[in-house]
Amino acid sequence: MKAIVFDQFGSPSDVLKVRELPTPEPAPGQVRVRMKRVPVNPSDMMVIRGRYGRLPKLPATPGFEGMGVIEAVGPGFLAKLRGIKPGRRVAVLHGEGGSWAQQVVLSARNVVPIPDDLPDDQAAAFFVNPATALVMVNKVLQVPRGAWLLQTAAGSALGRMIIRLGKAQGFRTLNLIRRADGVDELKKLGADAVVVTSTENVQERIAAITEGKKVAHAVDCVGGSMGLEAVKSLGPDGRLLLFGTLSGEPIALNSRDLMTGSKHIDGFWLSDWVKQQHPITMLGLFRQITNQLLAGVLTSSVEATYKLEQIHEAAQHADKPGRTGKILLSMED
Repeated sequence: MKAIVFDQFGSPSDVLKVRELPTPEPAPGQVRVRMKRVPVNPSDMMVIRGRYGRLPKLPATPGFEGMGVIEAVGPGFLAKLRGIKPGRRVAVLHGEGGSWAQQVVLSARNVVPIPDDLPDDQAAAFFVNPATALVMVNKVLQVPRGAWLLQTAAGSALGRMIIRLGKAQGFRTLNLIRRADGVDELKKLGADAVVVTSTENVQERIAAITEGKKVAHAVDCVGGSMGLEAVKSLGPDGRLLLFGTLSGEPIALNSRDLMTGSKHIDGFWLSDWVKQQHPITMLGLFRQITNQLLAGVLTSSVEATYKLEQIHEAAQHADKPGRTGKILLSMED
């Protein structure tokens, strides 16, 4: 089988290679999946560059998720209990990384059977963004109907999901973006308010939008100056979740921005949250994601699909500023 491998951390165009590797065999409790589609997520790119919170032992294969078809089932009852058998389409949740390969072996707990009417492209990005959006909004922040939720990087795939989730669940989204050419598109998607940070006074606009009350809930995946705007947007008892560092810059925080009004900042990492959950909770989350995908709420637009051998072109496209859709890899020959 073929797999994408890197022996050192660095620029994806420099360190990623396509190699022939032995086909792995599943051990007890494991399954082997023939991968069909995998997304090129920001977290994958950060791992390759050596900038992620947890890094693999090298050499390694990137990829935290994807979709494929069960090819083999190892000994034991775990797969049978979950109705997993050869030929079944599944979403792959590869928390340790490794889905950018034609054949992947992992625990039967880490594959989710997907319905026939869910397209391959949507199943490929089944978990990371949809679960992050649902868990942050519904389980951690518990944003109520009518409340404002501020988010940075609102034009990203995850940002668009949160906008659609707001329309479906009745909370309002206040969306920060850098480029003015994205305003109309987000408004058509259902954004309640959009602020262009490169040309507008962010705090004045937020005060006007919220009638001086600011916001009680915010999420930031950028850091730096954009993250600081999210901090300053908080009203009394407001809470901000930090779930990414796309800018690579720290937030230059003044302690008084938190002291006045008793505001809160928390970190959120999906993999840490998952480890703390009961299997029944996770099964419920999988069902909710499936239903929201079929309803068109947590779907991802796809900008381009590349062949496995075109990984350098795919990585360059994934890094392109202003991109509006997912970049996928087809793992099939």
